[in-house]
Amino acid sequence: MRQAPPILKELYYITHVDNIPSILERGILPHERIELEGIKYTPIYDIEIVKGRKERTAPNGKSLWSFANLYFQPRNPMLYRVRCEKGVENIAVLGMDRFIFNREDAFVSTGNAAHHSSEILPPPRHLPKPKRKEFIDILKDISKMEWWKAPDGSKRKIMAELLIPDEVPPESIKSIYVANHEIAEKVKTTIDGRIPVIPDPKMFFSPYKKECLTKYLSIVEGDMFFSGMQTLTVSVNCVGVMGKGLASRAKYQFPDVYVLYQDLCRKKTLKMGRPHLHKRESSIDMELADEPESLTCANSQTWFLLFPTKTHWRYKADINGIEEGLRWIQENYQKEGMTSLAVPALGCGQGWLDWRDVGPLLCKYLSSLDIPVEIYLPAEKKISDRLISKDFLLPNTNTMLKSN
Repeated sequence: MRQAPPILKELYYITHVDNIPSILERGILPHERIELEGIKYTPIYDIEIVKGRKERTAPNGKSLWSFANLYFQPRNPMLYRVRCEKGVENIAVLGMDRFIFNREDAFVSTGNAAHHSSEILPPPRHLPKPKRKEFIDILKDISKMEWWKAPDGSKRKIMAELLIPDEVPPESIKSIYVANHEIAEKVKTTIDGRIPVIPDPKMFFSPYKKECLTKYLSIVEGDMFFSGMQTLTVSVNCVGVMGKGLASRAKYQFPDVYVLYQDLCRKKTLKMGRPHLHKRESSIDMELADEPESLTCANSQTWFLLFPTKTHWRYKADINGIEEGLRWIQENYQKEGMTSLAVPALGCGQGWLDWRDVGPLLCKYLSSLDIPVEIYLPAEKKISDRLISKDFLLPNTNTMLKSN
């Protein structure tokens, strides 16, 4: 393995934006050196948890504490955790030259290096062929991961690391990723301009676009499951099939929701116009974050609103039934205890309805709620700016404002 594998574009280091000037001057240093040399820095993690890495050693007998750790996939449980704890405006991901993978003194792990199930392997170019193939297959898998779960090992595997002793030199840093343009401009003022600063909302689990229509109502382009809302709405049919779209995503990630949904359909209690609110006693944030037991700023629970949009998965979505369901939300959200709500473009996509019809209908009912509500645009096709404007989605509100 004389070259970095083609699947590998960069390696990544997660840090606080305040640390960037120091890193560009001195490089990325192991915790051991930072501690011994008394280097001032802004931590992004609980120091007691990270000290647990002292207990695991690499094949050369040295503690993980003496290595700088780079990730192959930056969009991982560690980043999710620090995003929740520190706020996305304080986090940066440094992109490293992929050929650092070839360093003779480097080691690789098949998952989170501190986890007992992860192997720590010799320098990559010296791996025997079977292990080399196994590790390349792991890289291929984690490069495609959008989600992860602890039971199948994907949460551990996506945090596979390259372990570099002593330091990662500043010249290895090729790019700096942040969540949006505002943060990018802030970071640019602290560096000399040699390294590009790239806004990449998706890497940071952030929406690509967010338009505020009212104090509480927003139109969002992005991934609803990373919204941070207390209640997530999943459009379903009434026959128990979660085959495509958001429903299939919920089926994979939250099997308890799928079991409940099938039971409701079997009993024929899930009907058009009458969504079912599943008040789970667990949190998406806790399930996705690294070291969740210490996470204090996450939602304590994530609820699912199973919202029927069609009677059978083969049929077109029923816009009249959708309107009835929206009326149910309007009449029941307070007494049910909803504190925030994320809603997809109900009936669009697999339901074959048009956003031109669905968008204004959603806004008509959801704009009256006095809790934060995010409506997520269809992922299947781009919606023009005119069709997500307040003039289009809430025309009566604008007419009233103008008349006053």
